[in-house]
Amino acid sequence: MELDERKKIILKAIIANYLETGEPVGSRTISKYSNLNLSSATIRNEMADLEEMGYIIQPHTSAGRIPTDAGYRFYVDRIMEDKEEIAEEKASLLERVDRMELLLKQVAKVLATNTNYATMVTAPKYSKTVKFIQLSKVDKDNLLAVIVVDGNIIKNQMIRVDVELDNEDVLKFNILLNTFLQGASLEDINLEMIQAMKKQAGEYEGFLDQIFKGIVEAIHDANELEIYTSGATNILKYPELGDITITSGLLEAFEEKSGLTHLLEQTTDDENSDIQVYIGDETQEQHLKDCSLITATYKMPEGAKGKIGIIGPKRMDYKKVVNTLKNLTIELDEIFNKGKEVNDHGKG
Repeated sequence: MELDERKKIILKAIIANYLETGEPVGSRTISKYSNLNLSSATIRNEMADLEEMGYIIQPHTSAGRIPTDAGYRFYVDRIMEDKEEIAEEKASLLERVDRMELLLKQVAKVLATNTNYATMVTAPKYSKTVKFIQLSKVDKDNLLAVIVVDGNIIKNQMIRVDVELDNEDVLKFNILLNTFLQGASLEDINLEMIQAMKKQAGEYEGFLDQIFKGIVEAIHDANELEIYTSGATNILKYPELGDITITSGLLEAFEEKSGLTHLLEQTTDDENSDIQVYIGDETQEQHLKDCSLITATYKMPEGAKGKIGIIGPKRMDYKKVVNTLKNLTIELDEIFNKGKEVNDHGKG
């Protein structure tokens, strides 16, 4: 619903004061906080209209107002000043590190320190493909499959066999597997490919099912997202998140991490912005219904993407977090592209 300029100023003042204090905001506070030069009675009437429109709520009788999820959403989308402006300070947020894992851990820690919220960062996700497969006999009943996928991730899989294979049979299978599967992703291993391989395997076609199971498990494991977290205990600093069911759910999520991976994977990318804001129930996660989540997408030169997420109370400082994420993604982009230039130059 469209708001006139006066209501926008009052809503902005309520949110700004509530972000700072965590306490309900009254009309007298608004009259001091803004430059409206309006009486408290007039401000109360405007606040009553904002409440009727669903942007603020009175938590209990005789108290001031606090923003609703709809109020925060309107603020983020329509009021927040300089949303597209990059913060002027250009001091480097990150130290130079050579290993991706250390860099992403550093990102999570820096964000938690700078924002005072809980943070999480996923490693860039590539579509993993098979580089090489090596079968070796362990004994007459077992084979060891060594599967190498992109990123030089190695998975070992023990495969029990029902028929005894000699060394020549194992060699033939190695040639067959690598001929068909080198460079293949999980999506590429389809029924047509399996049938073609079984046809060439002849009398040992049943044995291929056991090998495929091991290969699919290995590629799937390699595709599992790594996630790095920091600042989970920052959540305890905010009284409105002090309910034991809220904090225990959030702290457990940060301990387990698998739920956070799912949370970041289901957030959508917008072609117009790499930064997205989710308020309360918009996250579709029960234990985040009293929180806000802001995510950013960073991109690698090869096309892989990773996600950065910041979780805090609904009264988080949205402008500061958005600007911090904008600065950080620009810095990551510079780091990754500089690394690519160095590698390309080395190849030349």
